[in-house]
Amino acid sequence: MNEIRNTATNLMDKQLGRNPVSETYGQPVQDPSGATMKAVVFDGSRNVKIDEVPKPTITHPKDVIVKTTACTICSGSDSHMFSGEIPGRNKGSVLGHESCGIVVERGSEVKDLFVGERVVIAFDIACGSCSFCKRREFTGCDTTNDTKLMDVNYGAHHSAIFGYTKMLGDVPGCQAEYIRVPFGDVNCYKLPEDIPDIKGLYMSDVLCTSLHACELGSVQKGNTVAIWGMGPIGLFAGRWAQILGAKRVIGIEVIPDRIKIARNRFGFEVIDRNEVKDIPKKILELIPDGPDVAIDATGFRFTTTMLQKIERAVGLETDSADVIFECFQSVRKYGHVALIADYVGTSNQFPVGHIMMKHLTVRSGQCPCQNYFDRVVKAIRSGEIDPEWMITNKVKFDDLPDAYEKLFYKQDGYLKVFCQM
Repeated sequence: MNEIRNTATNLMDKQLGRNPVSETYGQPVQDPSGATMKAVVFDGSRNVKIDEVPKPTITHPKDVIVKTTACTICSGSDSHMFSGEIPGRNKGSVLGHESCGIVVERGSEVKDLFVGERVVIAFDIACGSCSFCKRREFTGCDTTNDTKLMDVNYGAHHSAIFGYTKMLGDVPGCQAEYIRVPFGDVNCYKLPEDIPDIKGLYMSDVLCTSLHACELGSVQKGNTVAIWGMGPIGLFAGRWAQILGAKRVIGIEVIPDRIKIARNRFGFEVIDRNEVKDIPKKILELIPDGPDVAIDATGFRFTTTMLQKIERAVGLETDSADVIFECFQSVRKYGHVALIADYVGTSNQFPVGHIMMKHLTVRSGQCPCQNYFDRVVKAIRSGEIDPEWMITNKVKFDDLPDAYEKLFYKQDGYLKVFCQM
C-alpha cells in the first residue's frame, strides 16, 4: 500500500507543472523582514508538529494578511491529511482550513477589507472573476488551482483549498499565526461585532458545508432525512434539516459519545451500529418507503464489509462504497442522496444500478462557503444554530498535534475543538 501511495506521489510531482498563476496565488513567499511564525505542519503519515515557518507576505495586489485569532481542526479533511492516505502532501506543509482573525495587511487592489477588521476565511479559494465564480460556483474556480494532474484524473480541476495537497493548489493552511488569503474580498467575510470567534470560526467550513449538504439533498418541509455519520457535518446537517422543516431526522453512528450528542443535544433519532448490523433493513423497518433524503457524512475511509476493507488495504481501490450502498438501498424511490463526505479516487462495487432502478437524484461536491455566509449569520443570531453544541474541547495552539491524534483515533470524547490563539 505504501508503494502505491509513493508511486502516486512521484507521478504527481512529475506531472504537476507550475505557471505564474499558481506561483503567485499558491506558493508561500517569506515576509521581506525574514520573520517567522508558529504553524501546525505535516510531518509524515499520522504525525503533525508545531514548527517555525516563514511568515507570509503580500504577493498579489488582491491578497490580504490575516492574523489568526482562532482556529480548529476539521475532523474529516484534516484527518485525511493526518492519515497520509492522500498523496501530494509534503513534510513541512502547513495544515488547516478553518480559521478567523484580524486583517493586518491589504494589497493595493483590495476594495472591501481594511486593516483591523475581523474576518472568517472560507476554506475554498476563489478568484471571483472566472466564468465559474461569476455563476457563484466558487469551488469550481478556474484560476486558483492549475494542477495538471487533476485535469488528467478528473477532466477538470477544483478550486484551491487551504492546507490541502498539491492536487488542490498546495496553498499553506490556516493553522498558523498568520495567513495569506488570496483574493481577500472574495474569500473573507466580515464578522459582525455580535458574532464572537467561538461562533464565527465555524462559518469557515462546518456550518456552511452542513447547510450545503441539505441543499444538495433538496431537503423540504415534511421530509424524513437519514444521515450517515454524526460528526460535526452530520450533526449540523441534521440541525439545518430541522430548520428547513424536516419532520424526522435519523442519524447512523458507531461512536458512543457522538450518539449521545446527537440524541441529547440535537434531538435526533439515532441508529447505533454497535447494536444494528443491517442498517438499511432497520431504516426500512422505521420508514417502510424509505427516507426522502439520505446524506453521507462519513467518507472514503469508512468500511463495513470485509471485501471493501481488503480492496482498500491492497490498493485495488481508494474509496469505500459501503456507506453509499446503504444510502442507496435505504432511500425511497425518487429520493435524493447528498454525498457531502470526502471521496477522492475510485471505488469498486459502486451501486450504479440503484440510481437507475430507484430513480434517484445524487448530488455531491465541496461547499462554496461564500454562498452561505449571510444565511449562517442570520441563523446564529436567531439562536437556531449554535456552534458551541459541538465543541467538546478548548485547546491551546501548542496542543493541536495531540488534538489531531485524539480526533483521528476518536479518543476521549473529542468531536470538535476550539483553539484561541
